[in-house]
Amino acid sequence: MSAGSVPCPGCGLVLPETGGGPAERFYASAACYARDLELTARTLQFADPGFVHQLAVDAYAAQHVGPAVTPITVTCALVGLYLVNERGFTGRQVQRTHVALARQDGGWPAVRAPTEHAALTVADVLASRDDALAEAIRQWSSAVWQLWRHEAVTIATLLRTRLDIR
Repeated sequence: MSAGSVPCPGCGLVLPETGGGPAERFYASAACYARDLELTARTLQFADPGFVHQLAVDAYAAQHVGPAVTPITVTCALVGLYLVNERGFTGRQVQRTHVALARQDGGWPAVRAPTEHAALTVADVLASRDDALAEAIRQWSSAVWQLWRHEAVTIATLLRTRLDIR
């Protein structure tokens, strides 16, 4: 790590200090969260019927779970990663599932966050050309899900009992 650089507490990405404080919504450095906002701007520009943007949202959220992150944020991120990586859902289908879950009252499952960092981060995805961005997001989603895969039964049970998704 070079002088003036800080690691993101969520994903471990080392970036130059921006002078800002940590992100409030996620367990992330200000510099890492700025990269997430940059990726959001790129993904929302695509006219993508599968809505790959949702995969990026869920991968970032699951990679930046910490003390201040709300249980519904963690649950929805894991639901999205599970549905995409285990069940072949599109981002659009995941988005609809998130809406259905959000309409329910709390009771979100307790999960155990991974202690390791995924090999890919938002910076790796941002380095992709526009024509390769969707695939880079899918790979990132998969890498993050692999660290959370120990929660697959918890997420599958939640989906079965709350939304009858089998």
